[in-house]
Amino acid sequence: MRWLVGWSSIAASFGTVGAVGHHGEGRTVHPVGSQLLWGDPDPLWAVGDWRPDEIRIITVATPEGAPTTRLAVLGCCGATDEQLRVGLLAARGGALRHLTAWPGSYTAVVQIGRRITVAGDLAGARPVFHTPWANGTAYATAALPLADLIEAQLDIGHLAALLACPETPEALGDGTPYAGVKRIPPGHALILREGSREITGYEAVASLAVAAAQTDPVSAVEGVRDALVEAVRARLTAPRHAPETLPPDPGPVPGMGPAERRAARGAPVPGIGADLSGGSASATLALLASGLPGLPGTVLGHGTGAGERLLAVTFNDLSTQGREDELERARIIAANPRLHHVVVAAGEEALPYASLESGPLTDEPAPSLVVAERHRRRLAAGSADHFVGHGARQVLDAHPARLADLLMDRRRRHLLRPVAALARAEGPSARSLFVPLAVYRAARRLARTSYRTGLEAAASLLPDANRAAPGLDTPADASLASLAWSRPGPAARWLTGEALAVVSVRLQEAAIRPASVQRPGEARARAALARHAADQRILEQAAEIRSQRLHAPFLDNQVVRAARALPESLRVQPGARAAILRRVLAGAGIHDLPPGWGAPSQATSTAAGRIGLRTALPELIALFDAPLLADAGLIEARVVRKALRAASEGEPLPLDGLAELASTELWLRRLVTRRGTCWTGTAAPRQRAVAGGVVPARRTLQS
Repeated sequence: MRWLVGWSSIAASFGTVGAVGHHGEGRTVHPVGSQLLWGDPDPLWAVGDWRPDEIRIITVATPEGAPTTRLAVLGCCGATDEQLRVGLLAARGGALRHLTAWPGSYTAVVQIGRRITVAGDLAGARPVFHTPWANGTAYATAALPLADLIEAQLDIGHLAALLACPETPEALGDGTPYAGVKRIPPGHALILREGSREITGYEAVASLAVAAAQTDPVSAVEGVRDALVEAVRARLTAPRHAPETLPPDPGPVPGMGPAERRAARGAPVPGIGADLSGGSASATLALLASGLPGLPGTVLGHGTGAGERLLAVTFNDLSTQGREDELERARIIAANPRLHHVVVAAGEEALPYASLESGPLTDEPAPSLVVAERHRRRLAAGSADHFVGHGARQVLDAHPARLADLLMDRRRRHLLRPVAALARAEGPSARSLFVPLAVYRAARRLARTSYRTGLEAAASLLPDANRAAPGLDTPADASLASLAWSRPGPAARWLTGEALAVVSVRLQEAAIRPASVQRPGEARARAALARHAADQRILEQAAEIRSQRLHAPFLDNQVVRAARALPESLRVQPGARAAILRRVLAGAGIHDLPPGWGAPSQATSTAAGRIGLRTALPELIALFDAPLLADAGLIEARVVRKALRAASEGEPLPLDGLAELASTELWLRRLVTRRGTCWTGTAAPRQRAVAGGVVPARRTLQS
């Protein structure tokens, strides 16, 4: 786990490096295992196993006595030193957007005298957190270190909102699971001036009164292509790193080759690699990374390096059926001579909910905790720098609520194809005849519903979410439910009435607060992207392989920006994501794709989740025998145990909701049993986050 941390305080100096506010007189506090990037009066540290090229500091020469002007960029950034210097000068004049326009995934921190600016990203994969502390403000790219710093307790109300409405920013607010630790929204920057805080957005918000100018579809797709190519190129041109020294190879093992033995020891393969699932997103990145033209020193100007082949990893789940077509597409793509194909086969040991007792403590809870072991087995066979296609669906696809945006712009004819596709997905039944009318009416209702009215309606319906009838939604039902300003999450049906009432109050309070209101479809799409990016961040922590870096270019700032320029009429068409990526590859000179490329593959994930739940049922029942979530008043243990047994027997229940409950309970147990703290020094906090390892009682939920 890697993070940066710093603070801004009222005091001009503290006498020693790292001394803090009223903790002066030589007493210091600093993070464990850190390297100091710059010192007092506003220090900044990098913590964790950062590579040398992942930390870049640019300082602008200033006259003697003038304020210090410098920029720290942490992560993978494709900008040159001169571009960083120009961006620093622009940020000094207030143009913060320049700090987020370079290829790659990174966090930028600017210091101009006593003014500190920390820019978050657009998706939310690199968030920024802050908390009041020592007559000033501390900030970090992880919430847990700040929680340790202020000895925070759990915010049970936030956990309730995270389970009840995970894709509703109004319910989550700017909070975190730790009381007192706040998060800045995606697309915003944190500005500190001698301890005072200001949060400002650096992206333009579309008007509700005037329809946004529609970009030409061809130009928009070209923009996505250029952004993806630059994102991949930024990773390919970065210095290569070999895995750190590990225990010696035990020698030949029957049935295991060198790659399998290396994976068993927990070491990635040196070089560049990528997922190759046969789907459109991972295949696009693998093909771009293996055949990107114009890189210096490569054979015929192609490939990832001189004579180097890209390692393409395909995961083969032996416990589920129905992935034969996807595996065959991956095999055809991997026939490319610039790819070295590795198939990782796994059975029950890699199902969801496997090895719940192992795994590190992550910064926050997320549904990906129950599938961490599944991903870890795949990534252990990957490379030191590994591309993943996560985020493509949320960045490129259209949220169903965007149909309302089209009606607001009087583009009714663009609803025909998506509505017809929903009717076909319903199957040959009498109900399918009424799907187009029902979807159109729901979209028109959302287009005519104001932000405040929509949130108030959601708040009034939320307390009854735990009385929802059992059963899984069809595609049409899911789309109809998404045509609203807010909807309950899949875990809401198992929360207590008290927990749902607390979240309902949060929505009511958010409805009357002034807000920068966006169009409903755009707002829902951004919330879904932020939710996925947060889950991706936690997955990287939970499935972390030492010396390995996961790269998700679809979550990069410039790719998200380019995708937002896509016309909504193009997004809502069936198969839009595959069509866009096909044109991206064609623009990069890649035309030969296997039949069926881009076909959806969500059904196999659902099947694996059900099999994994059935296999791990005894462990899950034990997990919810005396759950901490019940102690906090969020669930009733017997209700969840009953749902787990019913789902394992095949009853149509939302498995995503059960995964969220299991992940949150698992994270709570890891949190309260952890040892140590993130800080050291004579003035370090005496207690860690969730001091004493006790979850607040039910009465805390009512506060």
